[in-house]
Amino acid sequence: MKIIADSAIPFLRGVLEPWAEVCYLPGSQIAPQDVVNADALVIRTRTRCDGRLLAGSRVRLIATATIGFDHIDTAWCAANGIRVATAAGCNARGVLQWVGAVLAYLARSQGWQPAQRTLGIVGVGHVGSLVREYARMWGFRVVCCDPPREEREHCGFRHLAELAREADIITFHTPLDDTTRHTADSALFEQMKPGAVVLNSSRGEVVDGGALLQSGHPCVLDVWEHEPNLDPALLGHTLLATPHVAGYSEQGKAMATAMSVATLARFFGLPLTEWYPSEAAPPAPRPITWQELCTTIRGAYDIEAESRGLKAQPADFERMRDHYPYRREYF
Repeated sequence: MKIIADSAIPFLRGVLEPWAEVCYLPGSQIAPQDVVNADALVIRTRTRCDGRLLAGSRVRLIATATIGFDHIDTAWCAANGIRVATAAGCNARGVLQWVGAVLAYLARSQGWQPAQRTLGIVGVGHVGSLVREYARMWGFRVVCCDPPREEREHCGFRHLAELAREADIITFHTPLDDTTRHTADSALFEQMKPGAVVLNSSRGEVVDGGALLQSGHPCVLDVWEHEPNLDPALLGHTLLATPHVAGYSEQGKAMATAMSVATLARFFGLPLTEWYPSEAAPPAPRPITWQELCTTIRGAYDIEAESRGLKAQPADFERMRDHYPYRREYF
């Protein structure tokens, strides 16, 4: 059995080698000649998986160590008998930590308490559900929008226009597909309260960056249209800017790799379904009060310093991502 793996996926080297030939390559450089004789791929968002890469190969499984899958042509894969598996939920608490750092920064710099703010959450999946749980614990009034879940479950989520009119802060946690591209557009920004803050840590194309800039709404962005080529004007407009690392916690990365390994193990019958990297501390989720968050978050994650670094050197976007010192989850 032969596996092609993105060389930047942490904790993976040596795990699969007793059962497979594993070839590690930079994700953006994986090419058709590399995969033609491979049985499986373990990738990240740097590898575009479609007919141009996979046609004529013997690949039967793609495990992406990411929650998103917009880099994979899932329809082509399904039509050609290739199974696709994501690591959905792996980094939810890492993104929660990013949101917590942003909210603590906004409260400190703008002078408010959670009870004085309504938080709108667009997308209530793995990440959005955690943000809702902790935001309510911290004292925010929370309104949620998730049309697919509302259609399936009738759980009382709000229409996006209603959420926009009520929220002081809107945070996006949706996947990217044809239904979510430019969810946040000029029409939505016109419906928002003056001064309402936009947070995006989902996918860059969920927010129309040009319309956001023109609207004047303050924003905090972790993801960007046309990455890694950031719009200098939009970057300068942000309150905080980070290089697509909201979910880059040690535990999130460890879980992503473990979930990918488990997918391979189940598919090929390997004894690795319960594997977790010994180098990484296991997740230890716990409640945390707003006061504790505000007094401890900067010691665990200095988002302001990270933002200053990106704004000073935006051309280093990819380097910052590839050499990111994973932060540790502590709630």
